Amino acid sequence: MKDRFANSRRLYERAQQSIAGGINSGIRKMEQPVPLYFARGAGSRLWDVDGNECIDFQLGQGALLFGHAPPGMAEALATQARLGTHWAAQSELEIKVAERLQAMVPSAERVRFNNSATEVVMSALRLARGLTGKPLVLKFEGHYHGWSDEGLVGFAPPPDRWGSDDEPTRLHPSKGVISEVLEQFVVARWNDPEHLRRRVAQYQGKIAAIIFEPVLCNTGCLEPADGLLATIRELCDREGALMIADETITGFRFGAAGAQGRYGISPDLTIFGKAIGGGVPFAALAGKARMFDPIVRGEVVHAGTLNANPLCLAASRWCLDEILAAGPRHPAGLEQLGTQLMDGLRKLAREYGVPLQPQGPSLVFHTTMLQPGAAPGPIRDYRDYVQRHDATRWAHLRRCLLEHGVRAIERGLWFLSLAHSPADIQATLTRATAAFAKHATEWKP
Repeated sequence: MKDRFANSRRLYERAQQSIAGGINSGIRKMEQPVPLYFARGAGSRLWDVDGNECIDFQLGQGALLFGHAPPGMAEALATQARLGTHWAAQSELEIKVAERLQAMVPSAERVRFNNSATEVVMSALRLARGLTGKPLVLKFEGHYHGWSDEGLVGFAPPPDRWGSDDEPTRLHPSKGVISEVLEQFVVARWNDPEHLRRRVAQYQGKIAAIIFEPVLCNTGCLEPADGLLATIRELCDREGALMIADETITGFRFGAAGAQGRYGISPDLTIFGKAIGGGVPFAALAGKARMFDPIVRGEVVHAGTLNANPLCLAASRWCLDEILAAGPRHPAGLEQLGTQLMDGLRKLAREYGVPLQPQGPSLVFHTTMLQPGAAPGPIRDYRDYVQRHDATRWAHLRRCLLEHGVRAIERGLWFLSLAHSPADIQATLTRATAAFAKHATEWKP
């Protein structure tokens, strides 16, 4: 039987002789049967080095809201590249991008630019501590805020180490972190407002900020329970802590004002990444003007050689202009396509007896593969997700989908892009039918 991924396999073997582990981001090693190498992308489609074409729902881990290689963005990048890619100085472009953010996001009274959302998270937490003079940050179990010593505290602890219901662990998944950093965090469970109140009361007067994904996209795509976001706002106001919304994934995907516009909240600081750059390394810290006072006064350091480089700014301006041009039509189109895809996957799951359960707000969603005996129904938090999701069986179905030209993220996340069409969704479901049939035939517990 021909190896569909022979060239990717060959390149991966070659890469291991020069690149540590053969890949440049640890999560990429999850891909089965081998980390893939791609030659080009256009719109909703990708072509790998073996010539395999797939309909892409991974979309650069959600960064490619506008699809692969949109012509307008390519032109904007080429035009700026001919003028200069980096000056380590100011340009009018950075003002134009900042002004667009102000116009789109009511809470974005001031901004600062970086090159990755991980950097922006580090900046936001430093700023919160510098502004409030308090030592602790509260974050939620299963939420991902970049790969730094701070960002991964409490992200994905194994069941035997996740602590009690009342006292979730501050475990970090990596060795080599500064141990004292873990002591500067309080971890709470997602979607339990009363538990959150108890955690804040336990550390009253010591919390500088509460940071969260408005929708827990990184673990099961879990929308906030009724009253949760309002509770976070209330507690931050009462404690004099900063409300920090990490909209790395939800920003601009959920509309011009992001998830905060969708859910009617006003954070003190917001992290924007991924879609704000459309695939180039660009991110922003936005927030209320007074929150930036320590940076303005030079009391909190915010720096970076490549911050606000004109090449990435040109890409961001194009991306934001696309969202502005769409007006109130966005994100209704994404939601409609996502709903159609989720419904089709549910139907296939029923037809082939596969315990697959799509969940999320449709423009981004997760496919939970229920473990034997696990109860169906919405997943509410990280622990519920771990106890009910069968990652091994999902990996098998995901590989079957890939072999039939449908690419989702290894951990079960699906992104829709503005380049996807109704015809793409129909083609996806046609291909998925063969993938489900193959999975149903081959899967052995």
